Amino acid sequence: MKSWISLNMTPGIGPRKATQLLEKFGSAENVFHAVRRELEALRLNAESIESILKREFHDRAAKELERVQALGGDILLLDDGSYPYLLREIDDPPIVLYVRGDWTACFDAPAVAVIGSRRSSTYGQNAAEMLARDLAAHGVSVVSGFARGIDTAAHRGALQAKGRTIAVLGTGLDECYPKENRKLADEILAGGGALVSQFPLGTPPLRENFPYRNRIISGLSLGILIAEATERSGSLITARLAAEQNREVLAVPGNITSRNSFGTNYLIKSGAKLVQQWQDVVAELPAEIAAAILPPQPDAPKDSSRPRQPALAPAGLGEHERRVWSRLSADEPKHIDALLAECHLTFGELNGSLVELDLKDLIRTLPGNFYARKI
Repeated sequence: MKSWISLNMTPGIGPRKATQLLEKFGSAENVFHAVRRELEALRLNAESIESILKREFHDRAAKELERVQALGGDILLLDDGSYPYLLREIDDPPIVLYVRGDWTACFDAPAVAVIGSRRSSTYGQNAAEMLARDLAAHGVSVVSGFARGIDTAAHRGALQAKGRTIAVLGTGLDECYPKENRKLADEILAGGGALVSQFPLGTPPLRENFPYRNRIISGLSLGILIAEATERSGSLITARLAAEQNREVLAVPGNITSRNSFGTNYLIKSGAKLVQQWQDVVAELPAEIAAAILPPQPDAPKDSSRPRQPALAPAGLGEHERRVWSRLSADEPKHIDALLAECHLTFGELNGSLVELDLKDLIRTLPGNFYARKI
């Protein structure tokens, strides 16, 4: 791990150069065994080459990990099984990811980014807050950039629904920018959310770092929703990155006379999905995820001459497992809260039964705590 952290701390080595080095030498450790001519052949700058040859940050890397763990955080490596699979798919993903909070649950749930201008209108903030609240209430992790304006509204909306939200920082994990969002950061962590950054501890809010942050926002998400954006908003850059990463791009329409709506209206005109309510967002997600979240559609009329026979429970099930299985179907996923109400079991009994049914390969566990039969 020390070599990965050290490589990430090396000046002049961003995700693209780090990827080239890993492809050339096979591992982060091997990079630091390279000779000068090999590094020069990759056109690294002189400062980066000297830092690698001298292993300048190896001692600091061990202390960096200790400091992160003292904050209650962790560092995920690109070759870890814990690294978010969606982010790993993008070109030149960050080789390390600093995380705090319940990041495992946040990454496991389907995620949608809600972003927009820092200098936003009341309309834009209300739209972001409403959509983030509704998405979080239905098991979607809301990703945003922790900035003033729309980002802050999105995080707060998710928290209002007691859902999860992921704040991607343009600073080190120990920094708070903007300063007035320090309480928001605490609320995100207390609410089961996560703070994420690719930057070493102590990294200040440098302008050149925020495009890297935006790549992570879109890379962690299945889709990206722009709630409000001006003509020159950085959110439009994030939308372009999302399209390059094969993510869905969605936008909230706005007043055609408002400069704050120029960006979102332009995106819609260019092919982005127009969003008025949370269902519009979920409908653009992969079919299995959308089916698990959206309310089931009314069934088509059935032939009354052939009444449907109830399915028999598989043999070998305990009483609690049979009760849970009987309330599931293969075509209409059910949320754990609904099962808790219908099965008249304690949460521990219900959770134990779901685990057993999953081990017996009788049910499907879907994102957002939804479940369905396999047979």
